[in-house]
Amino acid sequence: MILGYIRVSSADQARDDRSSLQTQTAIIEGFAQTRGATKFDIQVYSDAGVSGAVKLAARPAGAQLLADMKPGDVVVASKLDRMFRSTADALAMLDEFKKRQVDLVLFDIMGGAPLTGGVAELVFTILAAVASMERQRIAERTAEGRKAKKARGGAVGEVPFGYRKVGEGRSAVLEANEKELEAVYRVRGLNDGTRSLRQMSKELAVAGCLSRAGTPYSPESIRRMTAC
Repeated sequence: MILGYIRVSSADQARDDRSSLQTQTAIIEGFAQTRGATKFDIQVYSDAGVSGAVKLAARPAGAQLLADMKPGDVVVASKLDRMFRSTADALAMLDEFKKRQVDLVLFDIMGGAPLTGGVAELVFTILAAVASMERQRIAERTAEGRKAKKARGGAVGEVPFGYRKVGEGRSAVLEANEKELEAVYRVRGLNDGTRSLRQMSKELAVAGCLSRAGTPYSPESIRRMTAC
């Protein structure tokens, strides 16, 4: 039995790049044809919107593939990084496949040849380490980019209370939300120890100070304002 594995992350889905699920499936089906397999001899496992940082066994389709495979099966993926992005996971899974007498074929390593033997396993180990390093570098660059954008006044992540996001994408910036800042100032004036959080919420609502949803501020929101 040929067990194909395909995966795209959320980012891959957004840009619909060459690693699309359709392209990966076509590569697996092409391999199956060279083996003389029919559509009844192929089972494709698909993890859509799953990060490569998640270990194969922890992914829904990946876990199912590992549960289903039997001695003599061939597991096929179009690229190493579709199946593994961690060196440790890649090497552990290769050992697992060997123990269970299942061949692993990754088309960007040794073409359609199974990853058995010294040279193939050496190449696999090196490329797995490269893929793991690339994932770490992407994470570092993303974190640095978010930090730099925030330093420039750009909008990063959830918009903090007292601000609003103006613009979209990389051009988005934070601007003061006068209504929310007014609410903070009013709460500071009301927070004299004689009123409860609910009482302050009611007084803000009477004064026309409402949340982004157009409802009275919750006691928890009032509490956060008192800490501003």
